[in-house]
Amino acid sequence: MKRNWQIFWHVVFWVSIVSYFAIVTHNNSKISTEGIIVIFVGYGCINIGLFYLNYLYLIPRFLDKKNYKFYSLSLVIVIIVFGLFKYGVASYYKPYILHEMGHDITFVSYFISAALTSIFFLFLSTALKFGVDWFLNERVQGDLENQRLSAELAFLKSQINPHFLFNSLNSIYSLAYQKSDTTPEAILKLSEIMRYMLYESNDNKVDLEKELLYLQNYIDLQKIRFGNKAFVDFKITGEVGSQKIVPLLLIAFIENAFKHGVANDASSPICLRINLDGTKLHFFMENKKHTLNKDTEGGIGLSNVKRRLDLLYPGKYTLTIQDKPDTYTCELSLVL
Repeated sequence: MKRNWQIFWHVVFWVSIVSYFAIVTHNNSKISTEGIIVIFVGYGCINIGLFYLNYLYLIPRFLDKKNYKFYSLSLVIVIIVFGLFKYGVASYYKPYILHEMGHDITFVSYFISAALTSIFFLFLSTALKFGVDWFLNERVQGDLENQRLSAELAFLKSQINPHFLFNSLNSIYSLAYQKSDTTPEAILKLSEIMRYMLYESNDNKVDLEKELLYLQNYIDLQKIRFGNKAFVDFKITGEVGSQKIVPLLLIAFIENAFKHGVANDASSPICLRINLDGTKLHFFMENKKHTLNKDTEGGIGLSNVKRRLDLLYPGKYTLTIQDKPDTYTCELSLVL
């Protein structure tokens, strides 16, 4: 179907061009209607044939394969053959062509004129072929790049769930080991969180309100893990409306705060601030560092979220991280 439409528009283009020049020539010359038909329809078909001979055969057969020698030789042969053919047509229709132009045209002058016309149509077809190939190549490259980015994002997101689940199960295991009465509540909270991660975060962007609720549920789960002795100063300012955000974007920062920070010190709580100003979001986090709690596996959370920011918010975010001996601070400004 797509090829049929291409053929249709090619036909419309050539019929329009030939008709336009035929009408203009007829209105501004003494050439008869029969002469117009012979010159523009006959020679129009010849030149169009030359155009597509180069476009559909010579370029794919020789030029695309970088066989420049045979391509050049083919062009010379084609120019000569078509020049001779055009002169033969002109001789056959001499009353309409040579006579009506008002003077006799020698073979040499006519052949040179025909050759120049052929060169023009060959150049036009070559330019179009290169233009179309460039456009198609750019589109293919764009599609491949989009597929690559989609695959990379899918991979990055696939890392989030196991990473989060691994940390949460460790927390619940600690509660179960201590025979804590809050273990069932922690499991329920984890179930709610996983439901969001599995079913509601599959879209490219989600409602900011749902994402903030997800963060609150995670904080509540961590408080249960610490026996409600985790101190978190979490505040949201600004109006939460219809804003959208890439799902599971901020959780890595909060996970790191609980994993590497001191959460049970009332004098130095984990500080979380989210300020909203229309489509602008400012995230601030600060926590006291726990020097005895090191991630021997290196962690994937922050490198993951940095890469997702680069892919999904290029040029629309600033991220500042200050890793001091006693405190860890993170600031993210984002245009949603």
